[in-house]
Amino acid sequence: MIGRINQIREAGNHYLNDLQEVFDHLPETAVKLGEASGEKFEASHVYVNGVLKYFQDFVEAYWISVGYFQSVERRKLFEKTPLDNLTDYLGLFFLNTNVAQKALKASISTMAEYHYPRIYEALNAWMNTIFGRDREGIDTIVSNQEHLMKRVVYDYPKAIRSIRDEFGFHFDNGGYIKAGETDRFDLWQVLPTHKNVSVRENAKPVIIIPPFVLGTNVLAFLPNQDKSYVHAFANKGIPTYIRVPKNIHTTPAFQVMTGEDDARDTKHFCEIIKNRHGKQVTLNGYCQGGFIGVCDVLSGKLDGLVDAIITCVSPMDGTRSPGLATFLKALPPRFNDLAYGTKTLPNGNKVADGKLMGWVYKLRAIENEYPIVDFYRDIVMISATDQARGQFNKTALAIKYWLNYERTDLPMAITKMSFDSYNIPIAKDGTLPIRMFGKTLNLHRIPEKGVKWLICYGEKDDLVEKETALAPADFIKVETTGFPKGHLAIATSWSNPKSEYSLDKRFNNQRGPVLFQLDIDK
Repeated sequence: MIGRINQIREAGNHYLNDLQEVFDHLPETAVKLGEASGEKFEASHVYVNGVLKYFQDFVEAYWISVGYFQSVERRKLFEKTPLDNLTDYLGLFFLNTNVAQKALKASISTMAEYHYPRIYEALNAWMNTIFGRDREGIDTIVSNQEHLMKRVVYDYPKAIRSIRDEFGFHFDNGGYIKAGETDRFDLWQVLPTHKNVSVRENAKPVIIIPPFVLGTNVLAFLPNQDKSYVHAFANKGIPTYIRVPKNIHTTPAFQVMTGEDDARDTKHFCEIIKNRHGKQVTLNGYCQGGFIGVCDVLSGKLDGLVDAIITCVSPMDGTRSPGLATFLKALPPRFNDLAYGTKTLPNGNKVADGKLMGWVYKLRAIENEYPIVDFYRDIVMISATDQARGQFNKTALAIKYWLNYERTDLPMAITKMSFDSYNIPIAKDGTLPIRMFGKTLNLHRIPEKGVKWLICYGEKDDLVEKETALAPADFIKVETTGFPKGHLAIATSWSNPKSEYSLDKRFNNQRGPVLFQLDIDK
């Protein structure tokens, strides 16, 4: 009994001591809590601004789509029966509901994953402050939060905009020579950035066809950081050329361009290059540029001019895509129509809205691309990599710049070619769902003409999946090379000559595209 009483007395004394400790530090605690409250208010204010900023582009594209939708539906409503209209709208409603559910689930999961550990940290910091412990207090935690939010919401976007001078092509800086021009394209020779390298004029040349949707600049990602797809060729002395589209908003000929126009312009450029270097050209297309380039070769217009093809992460049969093709199939057929993404320019010409195209890609991968998810991904990245008080990673900045600012409108006929490839599979005899110059395009024409073909793909590409890029291998013999990571890695990570999977290396019994080019020139 006495022992029990002593235990109670000791516990009471301990409690009183804790209270005394709290009272002893009360003035200091009050100051810290006051500071923390002010900083928490500021951090919350910045957080709300950040959420709104990240939603801005998403919502803007949404309202653009609503405008196109209303315009098209004013006509279609009277072309369909009331029952058909009801059925189609219900199908669209259920699809939208499914997308919204995925977005909500991803948002809640992302927020919980970030905040739960920090609740525990905040409770510990709160107790440290209350009891005056010589450990991280609530004022420090909140101050760090405020600083991090300001870095993400204010400093990071500013740094993204400032990377513009280092990102992409700058044709006026002396590193390029204009080699040709049509009504729709400019042809530029890419010069080596390595001072000890010069162009080998008698080497086999390559002309690079950039993607229409992703833009040209992604292929000169960060040249000064040795992360540039085109310079990976040029810095080996290879005569390297890139076909650059003119500004679609000021070039009517580009606005109305057809697949046949593309083939004619490519032929003209290949003639210039072959005449200069005395050898047939390697046609190298990235993403959509690869698909268009293969169509150009299959049209017959490049016979005697092109004897090798390289396609990188190119959608050769979009119907095999587990991502975009599945998303399009889930749409009621009525809404799987390019009319819902068609912009009419002031001169009356119609083009595909590039901003809306990018938005569609986000919708089909909504779990990873919803604004809240994107916002928290940036918070985690900046916090976890010790960038909260230092310089931002230039690669991350360049990717963000590309995502935010490298979207442009596209010619309708070219968009229709890609659209058809995602809705109509390659036929059993190897015929593509595309016609050019009144002829069908069959893959068997490539080996018949003795054209070598290297297909490069990303092992974790969720935009142009492996099976989408490798579809031609089911019909003809082609060489294939798989790269780790996703859609942009070949143009960013692996374009660095010091990387593990450098484009000029052999790995896993496969060749990178630069090595392929060097080898076939021997």
